[in-house]
Amino acid sequence: MPKIIQLSPHIANLIAAGEVVERPASVVKELLENAVDAGASKITVEIRNGGMTFLRVTDDGCGMTAEDAHTAFLRHATSKLRSAEDLAAIATMGFRGEALAAIASVSRVDLMTKTAGAISGTSLLLEAGEITEEDEIGCPEGTTIIIRDLFFNTPARMKFMKSDSVEGGKVASAVQMQALAHPNVSFTFIRDGKQTLQTPGNGDLGAAVYCVYGRDSARFVPVDSRWEGYHLTGFVSKPTEARPSRSLQTFFVNDRPVRSRLLIQALEEAYRNQLMVGKFPACVLHLTLPAHSVDVNVHPAKTEVKFLSEKAAFDCVHYGVLAALNKTPDRPQVQLKPNVSQTAPVQSAPKTQSSIPEKKPDFFRTMSADEYKSFASALANPPKPNPAAAKATVQAVQSERPAPPPVREIPMYPKPEIPTVSAPVTRQPEPVPHIPAPIPAPQQPIAPISEPEQSAIAMPEPEQEVLPMPAEKPWRLVGELYRSYVIVEQGDDAFLIDKHAAHERILFEKLRSNPQEITSQSLLSPIPVRLPADAAAMLLSKQPLLDQLGFEIDEFGENTILVRRIPMDLGESEVADAMIEMADDLLSGRGADTDTVRDELMHTMACKAAIKAGWKTDEKELLALVKQVMSRPELKYCPHGRPICVTLSKHQLEKQFKRT
Repeated sequence: MPKIIQLSPHIANLIAAGEVVERPASVVKELLENAVDAGASKITVEIRNGGMTFLRVTDDGCGMTAEDAHTAFLRHATSKLRSAEDLAAIATMGFRGEALAAIASVSRVDLMTKTAGAISGTSLLLEAGEITEEDEIGCPEGTTIIIRDLFFNTPARMKFMKSDSVEGGKVASAVQMQALAHPNVSFTFIRDGKQTLQTPGNGDLGAAVYCVYGRDSARFVPVDSRWEGYHLTGFVSKPTEARPSRSLQTFFVNDRPVRSRLLIQALEEAYRNQLMVGKFPACVLHLTLPAHSVDVNVHPAKTEVKFLSEKAAFDCVHYGVLAALNKTPDRPQVQLKPNVSQTAPVQSAPKTQSSIPEKKPDFFRTMSADEYKSFASALANPPKPNPAAAKATVQAVQSERPAPPPVREIPMYPKPEIPTVSAPVTRQPEPVPHIPAPIPAPQQPIAPISEPEQSAIAMPEPEQEVLPMPAEKPWRLVGELYRSYVIVEQGDDAFLIDKHAAHERILFEKLRSNPQEITSQSLLSPIPVRLPADAAAMLLSKQPLLDQLGFEIDEFGENTILVRRIPMDLGESEVADAMIEMADDLLSGRGADTDTVRDELMHTMACKAAIKAGWKTDEKELLALVKQVMSRPELKYCPHGRPICVTLSKHQLEKQFKRT
């Protein structure tokens, strides 16, 4: 057995760095929390090359003395704790005393700090945790920390870093998270010399949310409720504005960003029976509770917490969000598919100088006294109606109106061809069976045909309602149920086909069968899509893969990408959701294998381009869809695992009606 030894302080710091410092975003998070604890009202973060070579955090907090600056880089050095009892009620962001020691052990650090009222400040230079230079300098009040060459002495950690765009996106996301956590602090983020975020720091959470999410914040509903000493504030999305992933669910407990399955369940329980399957609400929620009611000392990165009363925390979030949704009516507008005449370009006559008004009327100006008297007199003494004048006006308008074009009767469905039979068949008159709309009944009854006679019948065209099966067993399209499920009859069996799942599987097989680049179309007007910072950076870093899938995107600034080209099978209205889902798939770690991520992205594309449940579908489209399902037995499940078709036998139905 090898001899047990005590690790050196340097190795111990490297191990601590592995727990606390995962990437540049982890460094930014720790430094921002220290700045907030120092009482800063303005914090500036600047990075270059994703934060790997240069990262600077400047604040106007209380600063440090020369003695405190030396002690700050020692392990387990902190100003937040004095006794073991303090661990039971932690009210600060940082408290472990490991962050600065861990960061300094894997980087080169420049520190400049000055306390209020001091004549001069202190400058320290550290390399791998050791102080190499110390000087007395002039600097503004507060603290500035510069991190250079992160992981320069740990190449094993360096190889796990992503591209500069991905790491920069992670840093931007960390800054945004702290800006939402502390709306009373003004945050400025500068990335490669360009300012991408600035919050006012006026204490208004709504202003911080707008700076981070832009116009999307206008769709949020405010939340403000109290429950047994717990206080919940923030914003949640309307049910109609749900997202395809949980990437925009942000929770804070006592201003600390946390990941909590309990809070996620409480939030989504408030939306129960209001969201479509696969959709998730977005939120920015602050839960404030007594410090002794929550334990934040359960994770090295302080991102997980334990509640003293989980039921109280759950009920506060659940009922608070539910009350906010009930107080805000959400009735979306009906979006109708435009007609050809509405979408066709209209060529208007060129405007002449006389046809353009010189000045727009001012409908909101204040009336003068004389105008108000005339207006009041007109209301009090309205003019008497003149039937003769009204009739003359109507006749004049009708005489000028052009005559309507003659109405043409267009048959809705083609007339079915009469089958050709080689041998005479005796037909007996029978009542025409009732067939529910929109499938028309046959023009004349046809008697049952025996099996030998079927071979002599010329099979109808695919547009007709009876189509052949590979086993020469005909089926009939009966109709559609709830605009979601297609009913098909075949012998003594009935089939219920989920039209969305079926179409999704067909499109997925079509996309996967094409080994070359997917056929795409360039957009006349590029579509801007706003995403979280890390999601936008991830998509931009995967441009070669997106090219194979038929997408072309550009960076548009403010965490927004510009989609210039999309696959032919994807509608423009589905582009934003497709981008969000693809970014979520890539961020979740499914991007290691190119084939796997290609299949995942094809799942998303097929789902977004497929016919949706509840849509009104043309009969010809339904016939084509049913033909694919009934003739291809391998179409059993959609790419997400849901069944495409279920069977209901005649025996099962008769058993339900007590006929057997």
